[in-house]
Amino acid sequence: MDDMTTADAGLPEAPTLGAKLRMRRRIQRMSLERLAEKTGLSTGLLSQVERDINAPSIRSLKLICEALDVPPAWFFEGAVADTPHIVRQSQRRRIDLSQRGMMKELLSPDTVPGIQMMQLTIQPGSSTGEEEYGLDAAECGTVLSGRLGFQIQGRRHVIETGDSFAFPDGAQHRFWCEGDRPVTVLIVVAPAIY
Repeated sequence: MDDMTTADAGLPEAPTLGAKLRMRRRIQRMSLERLAEKTGLSTGLLSQVERDINAPSIRSLKLICEALDVPPAWFFEGAVADTPHIVRQSQRRRIDLSQRGMMKELLSPDTVPGIQMMQLTIQPGSSTGEEEYGLDAAECGTVLSGRLGFQIQGRRHVIETGDSFAFPDGAQHRFWCEGDRPVTVLIVVAPAIY
């Protein structure tokens, strides 16, 4: 039996580094000019990288990743998706924040930047930080397991398994694990933030 290529099987090709970079930049609502300012690289070079005309040097890729607040591995990790509409469990992108006792797993595909779903796991004694922060996205979620400490606009709550929450963009908030078991939360933000 002959080996079939991705194109022969009717499956989409894996996104290129340039396509992933362009998608990250657009999700963060950053112009090419602003990315050039933040990196010190020329807009021409960045445009060529996004169009896969030119490959970035390691130094340039590091500058781009710092400006977009993603690790360089972001552009390379994860299995090839078999469709732009589905994220298989084995294909989830992970944001390892183990130094802060947290792990984020992106559950929705990058192809729909208007909304993003993720699973957040916070270890006992860990939190998103002592200071409240706001996002340029509306956020809602539900606790899948454990107990979530949740502070919004200075008011503290404990949310049990099965409980849900929602708040508008810009609302100042923070999360932490309440208790001695990890808490796992399903979170949806609109628009995408990662």
